[in-house]
Amino acid sequence: MPPRRKILVVLKGYPRLSETFIAQELLGLEKAGFDLTLISMRRPTDKKRHPVHDEIKARVVYLPEYLHEEPIRVVKGLIAGFSRPGFKALLKRFLADLTRDLSRNRFRRLGQALVLGREWPDHGEWLHAHFIHTPASVTEYASMLTGIPWSCSAHAKDIWTSPDWELTEKLKSARWTVTCTRTGYEHMRTLTSRKDAVHLSYHGLDLARFGHFAGERSQRTGDDPDDPALILSVGRAVEKKGYDVLLRALALLPADLHWRMDHVGGGEALAKLKTLASELGLSGRIAWKGAMAQEDVLDHYRRADLFALACRIAANGDRDGLPNVLVEASSQRLVCVSTDVSGVPELLRDGENGLVVPPEDPALLAKALTAAIRDPALRKRLGDAAERRVREEFDHHSSIRQLSGLFEAEWQKAS
Repeated sequence: MPPRRKILVVLKGYPRLSETFIAQELLGLEKAGFDLTLISMRRPTDKKRHPVHDEIKARVVYLPEYLHEEPIRVVKGLIAGFSRPGFKALLKRFLADLTRDLSRNRFRRLGQALVLGREWPDHGEWLHAHFIHTPASVTEYASMLTGIPWSCSAHAKDIWTSPDWELTEKLKSARWTVTCTRTGYEHMRTLTSRKDAVHLSYHGLDLARFGHFAGERSQRTGDDPDDPALILSVGRAVEKKGYDVLLRALALLPADLHWRMDHVGGGEALAKLKTLASELGLSGRIAWKGAMAQEDVLDHYRRADLFALACRIAANGDRDGLPNVLVEASSQRLVCVSTDVSGVPELLRDGENGLVVPPEDPALLAKALTAAIRDPALRKRLGDAAERRVREEFDHHSSIRQLSGLFEAEWQKAS
């Protein structure tokens, strides 16, 4: 086998609590023998870290988050770029992109790519972007400048909020692209003639971190005001998570049904959601717990009676892929109530291993929540089936093997 090359992995930000699935993949690639350096476009803002971040050995290099903050690095990158054989092609591409996306963001990506091209950490021999929007822009520009090939992992928001012309350009120049839901995979394949260069690769779950939960689930039915059923939801307070819909569904639950909900996660809409909960008379029943480390989230999965996430397509087209929290909750025999948006039905099948309703429908969501709260036997049957599906089909080792194979095929070609 030819020696593996140094891979520069371009990320929007690192580390991030909301992107554990990326950290898990990075660790998996390291364990598979790949040599990584992480290139982050933003500095971390989360105050906590997951244990997986501490296990990753790769060095992290931070690009200028805003060009005016580190002008010397940017100017040096620009001057060095002039002498690169790929600079003319890069400039031509940048100007073409700029005519279709006249924004400061576009200049920022060019500046970051020039800095990366000049500094070129650890003699990188391959570029890989996580997310096909802005990280892929920096990666593609750096690839054009340096002649180093690149590949991409696309996810959800980055696919659905990028214009088709930009996806087509990137799919043309990337050696290959993987994505984590069939809907995203099929959409991207319509935008390129290189259909064999687009691959479906579910993230899966590190089942060593989410071991089988052998404890007894509660028999709560919502009848006892002193022992209410516990609903859990984990996710950022952003439009695509549908928390306003979930709150309205909770407000429709029968008056004689006793419940409370824990919400885990940050997000810019948190204050608005708390206001809405107050307006709906729910404040006393909901605990807003903020962002948590992975081990604390695991404890919440094991104490809850059911998990709820009202995924939807946002006004700008943003949507989830397959939310990792649904896979995590399912691995703990926790029944999930969600919507049939994007990749959710690729994991959950209504009445078989979860309860799935259309998005934007608080009444139907309330009906599903009521059924799950009142029936512990239903929760057990669906939760057990959900765990079986995760452990049989969503082990992250399969995605690591698939990615490893794609990288190895490139090394073989090069040799």
